[in-house]
Amino acid sequence: MKAFFIERYKDTGRIGHLPPPEVGDDEVLIQVYAASINVLDSKIRSGEFKLILPYTFPLVLGNDLAGVVVRVGAGVRRFKAGDEVYGRVHETRIGTFAELACAKEDALALKPVNVDMVQAASLPLVSLTAWQVLVQTAKLEKGQKVLIHAGSGGVGTIAIQLAKHLGAFVATTTSTRNVEWVKALGADLVIDYTQQHFETLLHDYDVVLNSLGSDVLAKSLKVLKPGGQLISISGPPTPQFAREQGLSWVLRQAMGLLSHGIRSKARKHAINYSFVFMRASGSQLHEITALIESGVIKPVVDRTFALESAAEALAYVDKGRAKGKVVISVIP
Repeated sequence: MKAFFIERYKDTGRIGHLPPPEVGDDEVLIQVYAASINVLDSKIRSGEFKLILPYTFPLVLGNDLAGVVVRVGAGVRRFKAGDEVYGRVHETRIGTFAELACAKEDALALKPVNVDMVQAASLPLVSLTAWQVLVQTAKLEKGQKVLIHAGSGGVGTIAIQLAKHLGAFVATTTSTRNVEWVKALGADLVIDYTQQHFETLLHDYDVVLNSLGSDVLAKSLKVLKPGGQLISISGPPTPQFAREQGLSWVLRQAMGLLSHGIRSKARKHAINYSFVFMRASGSQLHEITALIESGVIKPVVDRTFALESAAEALAYVDKGRAKGKVVISVIP
């Protein structure tokens, strides 16, 4: 099969032919029509997660997909050949930048009927991230106030829509050129970070979703009220995360040190800090599908690239200028 893969960390990557993935009893083989690019892909390529996720090479990149089921394992009951599906594959089973990919049954859901393959592929990782932060972790309620950083990004565009559906007042940060655009997504208040300081304008918020660096993370404490929640998807990871991942004692200690500063500052302000590392979930994606089909959540696709241009697509995402998601179209 044709695939985009790396042969070592920090490799640019190339297109080549590799054997198709083997299908386990609880897995589904999928003909990939489209796969979206996430910041996670670049972090994996650079080796940022090599202590947590020890991959072998050659490594096909890609976490999201939409496509058609080719074959199912002996234990699979929910899907059959010919089904149109989408999903975020498990972190140990990445490899969607290819003509064929394998995913565990519990990572998949039937594709929403009202979106095409490219739009469907743009949704799994970012919509699951938004769900696991706002619904599962924050338990966001009607009338609460939430600040979503980087509102024009992949996670931000979906999180704004989901938070509004949950009945929250939504503030977000973005650059000048995207202010009106994120307002159209549903944001109630937009902070232009090139001209304004969010930490001086916002007060008494219940939740902050952070996807940016440590400087923004620390400033975000100032906008939260006592009892508020600072939830980061960009780190630093916590000892609790390390325990949940089953990591070694050494890594648990290391992550404790990495997050000690922000956890201590949060405690002083009576704020809860947590780190969310999105996990694959077909059941949650099924709930999200209902929101997509009802029009509550709309996919936001910035650009589409051919599989042969995957390296160019990754470079474009790395610039941080995309509005919404960038998608690789494997089958036009």
